[in-house]
Amino acid sequence: MYPLKFKPILKQTLWGGDKIIPFKHLSEEMPNVGESWELSGVPDNESEVANGEFKGMTLGQLVRRFKGELVGESNYARFNSTFPLLIKFIDAQQDLSIQVHPSDELAKKRHNSMGKTEMWYVVDATPDAKLRSGFSQEITPKEYKDRVFNSTITEVLQEYSIKKGDVFFLPAGRIHSIGAGAFIAEIQQTSDITYRIFDFDRKDANGNTRELHTELAKDAIDYEVLDDYRTEYEAVKDEPVELVACPYFTTSLYDMTETISCDYSELDSFVVLICLEGDCKIVDNENNEVELHAGETVLLPASTMDITIIPEGSAKLLETYV
Repeated sequence: MYPLKFKPILKQTLWGGDKIIPFKHLSEEMPNVGESWELSGVPDNESEVANGEFKGMTLGQLVRRFKGELVGESNYARFNSTFPLLIKFIDAQQDLSIQVHPSDELAKKRHNSMGKTEMWYVVDATPDAKLRSGFSQEITPKEYKDRVFNSTITEVLQEYSIKKGDVFFLPAGRIHSIGAGAFIAEIQQTSDITYRIFDFDRKDANGNTRELHTELAKDAIDYEVLDDYRTEYEAVKDEPVELVACPYFTTSLYDMTETISCDYSELDSFVVLICLEGDCKIVDNENNEVELHAGETVLLPASTMDITIIPEGSAKLLETYV
């Protein structure tokens, strides 16, 4: 197998902006693109291979054909033919709804699905961009319902001014929303289950408000209050910096001006590389070469033993695996 690139799945949304298409150097003329699904095994939204021998195959077809050779033997045993991660770029021109995602246990019981733990890496942000993550004070499930009803839920959420490079880890159950001006890379479990809690009383073109899932969310929310919901890390050049390690994914940042070699011989997993800035060339142990530009994502099969990443000047990548 070889490093796989995929066609992006572009999603137009009520709140979408105009950054994704130029960021990814695409030619499409589409307004309000809020999301680019870079790598997805979600049914009816499956990524399609864009390069090489397997061009045109879906991610699901690849997993069913190559099994552990693609995803890793332990991942195949754990997730079967479901690709376990969903990778997106998100461009918010308006605030997204306040929402929460259920845990594995709750999602299995209610939807026969995986839950959703996720993380955000801020690719870019306008000077006044903000996001919300977690509660700023303790509240009860009853107070939560009352505050949704009287539109004061945002008063008890922790709000952050954000800048490029900020990282937030969002375990299932953490209440959150992406704010206007945020441009984010999102890594998450493969699940499209979202409980919308509050949507700022917005109406669509037909004058309708979007459905809220107040009751479903009540039992999914983790009401614990933390001191700080932002992930702190020390930025270092030319070596991997681990950002998040959890049962669902491990993610590191590479900020490179020099060639780096990565040894995956002991890793029983696929690896996803997401290019955030610059350009680089990736060469694997079988001498397969792929160029990676800002806004592009590549999937390295679990059979990959090692790679060399050669930046053209400088490059910034996220690396994630299960």
